[in-house]
Amino acid sequence: MPRSDEYIVRTKDLSKHYQMGDETVEALKGVTVDIFRGEYISIMGPSGSGKSTLFNMVGGLDKPTHGTVFIDEVDMAQLDAYELAWLRCRKIGYIFQTFNLIPVMTALENITLPMVFAGMAYDDMMKRGRELLDTVGLGHRLHNKPGELSGGQQQRVAIARALANSPSIILADEPTGNLDLKTGKEIIDLLRRLNQENGVTVISATHDLKMVDVSDRIFWIRDGLVDRVQTRSEMEQEVMTEH
Repeated sequence: MPRSDEYIVRTKDLSKHYQMGDETVEALKGVTVDIFRGEYISIMGPSGSGKSTLFNMVGGLDKPTHGTVFIDEVDMAQLDAYELAWLRCRKIGYIFQTFNLIPVMTALENITLPMVFAGMAYDDMMKRGRELLDTVGLGHRLHNKPGELSGGQQQRVAIARALANSPSIILADEPTGNLDLKTGKEIIDLLRRLNQENGVTVISATHDLKMVDVSDRIFWIRDGLVDRVQTRSEMEQEVMTEH
């Protein structure tokens, strides 16, 4: 699906300060970014640059010290706890480096859990859960628990779970961080396919340079600021020039 010209995420002058003893650490120092609906964005930067902090702000997992985050033009700071939980449940799917699956639940149960919170009927949940497992290539592993799956398979289950409530945004935090190169590439390709076929916006905080190949734009974060924003073609041009 082509990118639309409407913004799905906007941040304005986003700052985050942490108190570490007597010292104030500025994780973000006034970040303003606009992300279009249907884009595939990679947030890149060294450890401690602020990329995970920015990721957590966009996902409503943490509150900024100053500034605002808009999701579909809704100012997240204006939402009460119930409204924020509703938005996170229905608008955003989360994928984490450590998979975060529940060990005692089967793949199907892990995937349908967000649907339980959204109040979906049982038969509809089962049907959608099976469809999602087919989508990520694990239709034959419905009843396996995480411990019976490889790392790549667990991450596929986590991606299916992120899609449970048909979110407009998938937030992926180092989704290939615990995977070998081949499996990591498969996960990146899967995310890109879901982005293109379903029009879901993917925002990934990552160290993985393979992400550059599928990203529409790359936000480089350094010292709590957006150092630069590049399109994929600009990145490719830069690599060609270097060689």
